Amino acid sequence: MTENLPATIDAAMGHTDVAAVLGLTIPIVAIVFGISVAMLGMWLDFRKKRELFQLHHAERMAAIEKGIDLPPLPPEFFQGNGNQEKTPYTNLRRGLMCLLVGIAVTAALWGTHEDEYWWGLVPVAVGVAYLVTFLVERGSGADSTNSRPPL
Repeated sequence: MTENLPATIDAAMGHTDVAAVLGLTIPIVAIVFGISVAMLGMWLDFRKKRELFQLHHAERMAAIEKGIDLPPLPPEFFQGNGNQEKTPYTNLRRGLMCLLVGIAVTAALWGTHEDEYWWGLVPVAVGVAYLVTFLVERGSGADSTNSRPPL
C-alpha cells in the first residue's frame, strides 16, 4: 500500500483540470459565504438591540436615582424587523416587481427561442395576484391610515 502512495501523490499533483476544481470550489464558497453573511446580519442585529437595551437601562437607572416615574418599555424593543406594518401599497410594490420580472424572464426566454419560455409566466401570475390583493384591500378600506377621518 505504501508503494502506491508516491504514484497517487504524483497523479494528484499533476491534475490540472481547472474546470473540475472550480466546479467543486464555487458551490462550497457560495454556501460558506451565504451562511457567513446570514450570521453577520444576525450578529449585527443582536449588537444593535444590546446597545439599545443598555442605553435604555442607563436612562432608567438615572431616572430611579432622581426619583422620576419610570415609563414602561417601548413595544419596539419586543418586535422584530419583520413585524413592520403592511399596507396595501406593499402589495402594489410587490405585485409590480413580480409582474415586471416575470415579463422580462418570459421575453428573454422567448427571445432566445427556448421552448420553456412559459416558465416566466409563474412570476407574472404571482405579480397579478399581488395586484388583485392590492385592489381588493384598497377597495375594502383596509388601509386604516386613509380610512380614518381627520381630527
